[in-house]
Amino acid sequence: MKIIIIGGVAGGMSAATRLRRLMEDAEIIIFEKGPFVSFANCGLPYYVSGEIANRDSLLVQTPESLKARFNLDVRPFHEVVQISPDNHTVTVRHDGQEFTEGYDKLILSPGSKPFVPAIDGLAEAKNAYTLRNVPDLDEIMAALDKHPKEAVVIGAGFIGLEMAENLAKRGLHVTIVEKAPHVLPPLDQEMAAFVQAELVKNSVRVITSQSATRFEEQGKIIVLENGQTITSDLTILSVGVEPENGLAKAAGIELGIRGGILVDENYETSQKDIFAVGDAIIVKQEITGQDALISLASPANRQGRQVADVIAGMERKNKGSIGTAIVRAFGISAASTGLSERTLRDNQLPYKAIHVSGKDHAGYYPGATDMTLKLLFDPTSGKIYGAQGVGAKGIDKRIDILATAIKANLTVFDLPELEFTYAPPFGSAKDPVNMLGYAALNLIEGLSDNIQWYQLEDEIATGKKFLDVRTSSEFQSGRLKVDTIHIPLNELRERLDELDKNQAYIVSCHSGLRSYIAERILKQAGFTVQNLDGAYSLYKMVNPKGVEYAN
Repeated sequence: MKIIIIGGVAGGMSAATRLRRLMEDAEIIIFEKGPFVSFANCGLPYYVSGEIANRDSLLVQTPESLKARFNLDVRPFHEVVQISPDNHTVTVRHDGQEFTEGYDKLILSPGSKPFVPAIDGLAEAKNAYTLRNVPDLDEIMAALDKHPKEAVVIGAGFIGLEMAENLAKRGLHVTIVEKAPHVLPPLDQEMAAFVQAELVKNSVRVITSQSATRFEEQGKIIVLENGQTITSDLTILSVGVEPENGLAKAAGIELGIRGGILVDENYETSQKDIFAVGDAIIVKQEITGQDALISLASPANRQGRQVADVIAGMERKNKGSIGTAIVRAFGISAASTGLSERTLRDNQLPYKAIHVSGKDHAGYYPGATDMTLKLLFDPTSGKIYGAQGVGAKGIDKRIDILATAIKANLTVFDLPELEFTYAPPFGSAKDPVNMLGYAALNLIEGLSDNIQWYQLEDEIATGKKFLDVRTSSEFQSGRLKVDTIHIPLNELRERLDELDKNQAYIVSCHSGLRSYIAERILKQAGFTVQNLDGAYSLYKMVNPKGVEYAN
């Protein structure tokens, strides 16, 4: 069997090496239009700052190494310009010449390309770059050799934040411009607020709810929607990616949302014997069952392996993806899996949200750092829809656990039952993931009722009273700008007569633990109570203007 693979990197090379392990006698040819067939594109931003010191370490495999170990015919600088499904051939351009190559099976792994919006003056800009491959990186490094001072990153997604961090570490003054109301749009607003605070803390200027409308002076001046101008010596365009679908479209392959390549559960396209994997294909969002484009390295590697299994005659099905990702911004990590609260609202799915604050390991052991986790779930069945986390350490571990729980169809009822390794340097006896389960069960079983930070003002407007149960010193140091009754938790039982059982209350503390205790005391005493989820600390982070401090 003769198999041609178009494009390398994650999906294509995973398919090629798996095919060889399964089909020693197959002829396997990989055509890559660029110079590198296997490189660590997720590591590119970290070379900018020197955190990854050696450029060659980004080159995972070479044509020579792949030939020696896997007997693969890898051909860089070979661009496939046409696919003829009826003839089972491809037309390839190399060194100014074209030739035709036949195939029995064809795997498309073209990846994605940066989405570059139509901005006036961008074509004339001499200092604007995108980052998707090693040649892009080389261009940026050459520009950095000219010692620019002001850098602008347009787009505050994962790559945008990574570039902002690494440019700042290189000594540039960095400005981020993001069209969405907050940085890191895949996260919900209150979780992204932690990331934005960390960026500002590290002298990164953040401008949200704005987009670039015009470049002037060959890119030295960027004009925003509101007329504001920004000076830039170096601009990184990181506003998203789109499928590289030109070949597929020309070959009559059916496309779907946003131009993604449609494949069946065996990764086969609408054209017989042509398969596709990676960033360019449409997958099923595993939780909703809806079509989605999920551009991540881990699913692409899995897809490449699975399509090889299918071609080799093994039973494999494309189950879809849930979208699990993490990013570091200076001293904080932010990760998510599954659906966000915004997506749940858009899909009109019934849900509950909870936030839990904890430590990455036992609080009494030195070096413990704070983390905040958010869980989204069905309030009846307990089905886990998604999770998000922010913190200095240990976020990857918790979101990985919750991603596994979603994949395994566990519910919130299972989370308290999960058993994790525990010793003080590594974790807590009550891990934050366990605590998410306990908090979710309290809601489902009616022991607790919560409201979210964005609901507070509307709920108070209905006549509910706000009860703060923090200590007096905490209350004096900062309080929400709402009409507040203050009774410290430890005094609450003795001061119940100061409250009205005909009055509904919203109770809050610093993080939510004490307010839950207060909620239970009050409910058992006959009061109507709701808990402000995430409490003072979360509200202060996402809405700092809603907090007043003592003089």
